[in-house]
Amino acid sequence: MAIVTTTADAAEQLHAICDAQPFVTRFMVRNLRSGETIERGADEETPSASTRKTSIMMAALRAVHEGRLDLEEPITYEARFAQEVASGMFRYLTPGIVISLRDAITGMMVLSDNVCTKMVFERLTLEEVDGYCKSIGMSGTHHRFLIPPLALSPDHSLRSVTTTTARDQVFLLQAILDAQFSQQAADTLRCSQALCRYALETLKNQILRYAIPSRLPFGTVVAHKGGTGKRGRMNAGIVYRGEEPFYAIAVFTDEVPQVMPDGTPGYTIALETIGRLSRACWDNFQR
Repeated sequence: MAIVTTTADAAEQLHAICDAQPFVTRFMVRNLRSGETIERGADEETPSASTRKTSIMMAALRAVHEGRLDLEEPITYEARFAQEVASGMFRYLTPGIVISLRDAITGMMVLSDNVCTKMVFERLTLEEVDGYCKSIGMSGTHHRFLIPPLALSPDHSLRSVTTTTARDQVFLLQAILDAQFSQQAADTLRCSQALCRYALETLKNQILRYAIPSRLPFGTVVAHKGGTGKRGRMNAGIVYRGEEPFYAIAVFTDEVPQVMPDGTPGYTIALETIGRLSRACWDNFQR
């Protein structure tokens, strides 16, 4: 006889996963088949780390839609782009390489390459990206820096970095997903449906497979963007079951110890916690 799991049962399991750890975990998950949601601190401001790049991508695509940017614009990799950068592979390459804006967005998203992030962000302004988020309804997201300083301490203040909320990230992912078939959703994002399809495919091309996908069956499609912060790890994405979107999930760990009591690095347990939350959704949500 099949065991029927209710949303309340799933919520109890998700909160128990979080309660088992000494650090803060904020999340929002949405069963995309039933529309039901489970939340924990979903409106609390939290460091975004590289989950912010999804909104940077969408702000750039809005500018493309308006004719202010061209995805085929050539960009030359200059040595200055590698300064104060701690992620991606471009920082190890020889300056002089020419790529397109489209390729820079791809590098920013699928490898979280901050050289590529600088290339993209240099064609926008901080105020433009922050204003874009506010204009589409992401009122809890605050873009404060191009690239966060490398010397940040693990106990830095929220105002030292770009911040967001789990609710804002699920909202953005849901809007990108809805825009695949809804012109109204694309209009909300100030983009064309074609550009929103490109955005979703770029999220699906994510190379880094820790956190949300880590405990899911091999080959599961996940359109997501993760982040590495000084205070924790984070990940936001859409998980598919077969060809259909199954659930949206945004998880932000915070105040993660550098070392856990048993000697395990804190970030290891933070990523494992995100993976366990995702797996609980996979096992317990209506299929």
